[in-house]
Amino acid sequence: MFIAKHVNTDHKDLIHDVAFDFYGRRMATCSSDQNVKIWDLNDNGEWVCTNMLKCHNGSVWKVTWAHPEFGQIIATCSFDRTAIIWEETVGETSRGMQSSWYRRASLVDSKSSVTDVKFAPKSQGLILAACSSEGLIRIYEATDVMNLNHWSLMHEIQTKLNSCSCISWNPSLSRLHPPLIAVGSDDSSLSVNGKVLLFEYSENLRKWTKVDSIVSVTEPVHDISFAPNLGRSYHLLAIASKDVRIVAIKPVGKNDSNQNSVSNFEIRQAGLFDDHGSTVWRVSWNMTGTILSTSGDDDCVRLWKANYMDIWKCISVLKGEEINSIPSSEDKGTPVNGRLSSHHSLTSSHARQSTPFFQLTPSSHTNHVPRH
Repeated sequence: MFIAKHVNTDHKDLIHDVAFDFYGRRMATCSSDQNVKIWDLNDNGEWVCTNMLKCHNGSVWKVTWAHPEFGQIIATCSFDRTAIIWEETVGETSRGMQSSWYRRASLVDSKSSVTDVKFAPKSQGLILAACSSEGLIRIYEATDVMNLNHWSLMHEIQTKLNSCSCISWNPSLSRLHPPLIAVGSDDSSLSVNGKVLLFEYSENLRKWTKVDSIVSVTEPVHDISFAPNLGRSYHLLAIASKDVRIVAIKPVGKNDSNQNSVSNFEIRQAGLFDDHGSTVWRVSWNMTGTILSTSGDDDCVRLWKANYMDIWKCISVLKGEEINSIPSSEDKGTPVNGRLSSHHSLTSSHARQSTPFFQLTPSSHTNHVPRH
């Protein structure tokens, strides 16, 4: 079952993003007060602020965690046109072991607001993608993972979008799937080519190439997220716009026998929902890529799951202390186990100074076991 809690963050302005680490036991929040706060979950299940970073000279739009294999590392981006890499170190003091966060690198190549940052899947190394309102994607790589002071600009991708608002890496672990990035635009002008573009990296050409666009998305896009892929032959991409959209992207081979050619994709719409009845601001998947959570201006978090016929439906609505499950006939009597493996970092345009937090707890009643 779900338990709703509120975390009083004590930010002095709007909260723009909430991000959980790989294990879901650490949280970072960022705000227009130019601060990032680091939170740890204690033994009593309470979130405790352990560090506050005054990191930018403008509103901080996004914060993201690197895979713990590389250490405790976060990246932030801001209206001040920079992205910053932070690393936590633990040292012994007179008060015992104490952690501190240090600014390791400032990425200052952008000439406009940096709107999103995302670390690549760990299999690709310590790589960061940053997109900006000037329509560019920049790919950075740590020169030495043991010394994070040096980052190299590896690629600069001109998307030809008027503005980039969000970015997502495809987390597929299959060697058959080359690195793939999706980027969305919140530009309000009309576009015949769609607001979401796909870029694939060619190992032979050593560059990123646009391989497709999702032309059905014509409204401003506020968030996108690839689902973790644990064996599907296709990718799932969730899109937050004026509604919730789920797109299936299936690789269908290359254009020809030339190894330098890019992949072809078969794109179909797996789901389109306007249940929020308002602008949707965030989309987030669980670790297995089977449940999607979304949030919008209706102040609700909605959970979505596909049935055995691959039809996506809303299975639960979370609003503060009110939680409404929406059972479906095909789910009745189906044995389910497990739980959502991560908490959802979801905010709306009416960001508050306190963050609603939904946690899954064990239940002995079979009807209360969360589906996954």
